[in-house]
Amino acid sequence: MEDTLIIIKPDAVERGLVGEIIGRFEAAGFEIVRMRMDRLSEEEARRFYDEHVGKPHFPRLIAYITSGPACFLQMRRDGAISRARTLVGCTDPAEAAPGTIRGDLAIDLPRNSVHASDCPEAAARETAIIFGA
Repeated sequence: MEDTLIIIKPDAVERGLVGEIIGRFEAAGFEIVRMRMDRLSEEEARRFYDEHVGKPHFPRLIAYITSGPACFLQMRRDGAISRARTLVGCTDPAEAAPGTIRGDLAIDLPRNSVHASDCPEAAARETAIIFGA
């Protein structure tokens, strides 16, 4: 079994898509380990997106992720990280395939509705930031 961190981002929360997105993960065999609905502080957001510091999109990314409440989920299943990334689709919704969460529900960048950890190390780091050690 493998864990991953999923974030249902502020645009999706605002549009009432939390249940639909969680339902897609549950239908794909994921179980919820922990869940938190909250608004990230700027400090948490900066730690979470630390690898993007200095990039042109960093200020916009921080402003967006702290703009409203988000739903944070630690989820588990065999092959969770790769399966979640497939379910979520390409980062840019314009390139995401129909049937993926971003392809069906996302608006644009950065309002791409959902985040999924990209590797085991990121999942562990991100889960620790969101839920504590």
